Amino acid sequence: MLHEPFDTGASRALHPNWQDGDHLLAILARNAAQHPDEIAMRERDRGIWHEYSWADYLKAVTEFAAGLESRGIAPGDVVLVIGENRPNLYFAMLGICALRAIPSPAYSDALTEELAAQMARENIRVAIAEDQEQVDKLREAQASYPGLSLIIYDDPRGLKGREPDGVAGIDDIRAAGAARLAADPALAGDLIARPSIHDVAVLMHSSGTTGAPKEIPLKHGHVLSGVRNAAAAGYFRQGEVHMAYLPMAWVGDFIFSIGAAIELRFSVNIPEDQETAAHDLREIAPTLYFSSPRAWSAMLTRVQVGMAETGGLKRRLYDYFMPRAMAAERAKLDGQPVRMGALTRRLGEILVYGPLRDRLGLARVERAYTAGEAIGEDVFLWFRALGLNLRQFYGQTENCALAVAQKPEDISLTTVGRPFPGVEMKIDEHGEILLRGDNIFDGYFQNPKSTAEALVDGWLHTGDAGQVEPDGQLVVLGRVSEVVEKADGTRFIATYIENRLKFSPHIKDAAVIGKGRDILTAIICIDFQAVGQWAQENGVAYTSYAELSQQPAVYDLIAREIAEVNAHLPHGLSVARFVNLHKEFDPDDGEVTRTRKLKRNVIDDRYGPIIQAMNDGASQIDFKARITYENGQTGSLDRVLRLADVQGAA
Repeated sequence: MLHEPFDTGASRALHPNWQDGDHLLAILARNAAQHPDEIAMRERDRGIWHEYSWADYLKAVTEFAAGLESRGIAPGDVVLVIGENRPNLYFAMLGICALRAIPSPAYSDALTEELAAQMARENIRVAIAEDQEQVDKLREAQASYPGLSLIIYDDPRGLKGREPDGVAGIDDIRAAGAARLAADPALAGDLIARPSIHDVAVLMHSSGTTGAPKEIPLKHGHVLSGVRNAAAAGYFRQGEVHMAYLPMAWVGDFIFSIGAAIELRFSVNIPEDQETAAHDLREIAPTLYFSSPRAWSAMLTRVQVGMAETGGLKRRLYDYFMPRAMAAERAKLDGQPVRMGALTRRLGEILVYGPLRDRLGLARVERAYTAGEAIGEDVFLWFRALGLNLRQFYGQTENCALAVAQKPEDISLTTVGRPFPGVEMKIDEHGEILLRGDNIFDGYFQNPKSTAEALVDGWLHTGDAGQVEPDGQLVVLGRVSEVVEKADGTRFIATYIENRLKFSPHIKDAAVIGKGRDILTAIICIDFQAVGQWAQENGVAYTSYAELSQQPAVYDLIAREIAEVNAHLPHGLSVARFVNLHKEFDPDDGEVTRTRKLKRNVIDDRYGPIIQAMNDGASQIDFKARITYENGQTGSLDRVLRLADVQGAA
């Protein structure tokens, strides 16, 4: 059991403005009472949209809570939740909160051993899974973690009527809960009234780039404070139409799809699956849309590939109007006069910009955001040219992902905006960004050492290096821990250079290495779709990712892209040599986290021979590549990889 959330005395001292009855369950009940028939959630299943009103939402939550309580879940218990975005999983998480227990979401592609480790750290007895695939993983995990006694599934395919011991359907749990509620009319109100604003609403997890992930408890008060601060800044508005497609284990999904959705009565729309998300986005037509720089770039790449395959009038219109809109946005960015006439803009809106936004599902988006890493200039300007007021924001799990954001009038690639109302910010003497506010978590789960390092006198030490511009906007430079030195003492942050390399549509991932070395080198993972399209247009033949990556013409392409980045880097920080890796970095191989952050120790260890060969000046290397098969087994494959110089590197 998790006892920390019930230290309400400490929580009350830290958050004297929080009111006990102000929590997610109470607000959900208020929505159901005042707006019972209003649509709270929609899910596409087998091509049909299924709708849930606020009354339906509350009924599902209380039924699940009552049913789960009959299975022995008690206050403080941690319950694992794993799967893609599904209404029943959202309902289940709120039902768990009603019992003053704690939902702990895991990434749907987490490996068996990762799940077993998480369950052992959190003493989990009950897990809720989306489908048979997740049930099978959890049952495999029981071999190393026998403490898991009950698995509850949502999708009945392959399971209904054939449940192994210790496995039950969500429908059965809800039916048992419904029976309890019918027998005791006061139970529903009791369940809604049990939680406190000081209870933990969700147990999130750090990315684990340097070791085991840390558990991050976020209380109802943290979540609501973050949402209300953001709403006060105009970041959210009441009644937004939102698409829930981001991983449920990511803090942003909990904040957007549960916290903000309940507080501001969003209509949350869930696509059929990840493969249909782009198609479903067009039907949903959200008013609020968040995506990572990587996803914005992928969306642009799809358009560019489509336009490259299109001819005639459509292509000519695109080639006429988009460059003019891009030039106008670039002028705004540089503080120069905009030379695009109003008539040209209106015609472009009718002929190109509006139809493209509609095609992408962005026709109604009024608030478009990006965060997580730096976004490429061309990507940023292209979407703004399309008519989206795309803005950047900055946040972490520890501050509910809501801390700093650009205002609509702030057009900048280098900054992430100003703090939200209710959030204090300062830069300490080491250049680290510090934050304080009621949206900041109170400490890590069962980890007093990390808590003491992260929270000092109420200030969250974010671990990020930053600076504040004269206009008050924050610039995030990278992780403080990632400030390293070359052999000659030149300091650099690899992430800063990597993000700029990834501005190229042809580079999906990059790892820059140079700590203690004479030169900077880079391991590049090409973007298969974008480079494949480029190869097709330029007559470069290939049959696989590995073959394409090693083509001399592709090396020339990537060398030009790196040289362009080098031209804007300080002297001594140019990338001098690089290799195109034969594969993408893969979370299943432990090279990146589930949120695609580099695990540098793994990269350094696994690709050590390549790194050394680049520094030795070799032109190629015979590399024994590790591969992971779909069944989880590993093997190796011999690869000959080219190692190349970047002309003009300084």
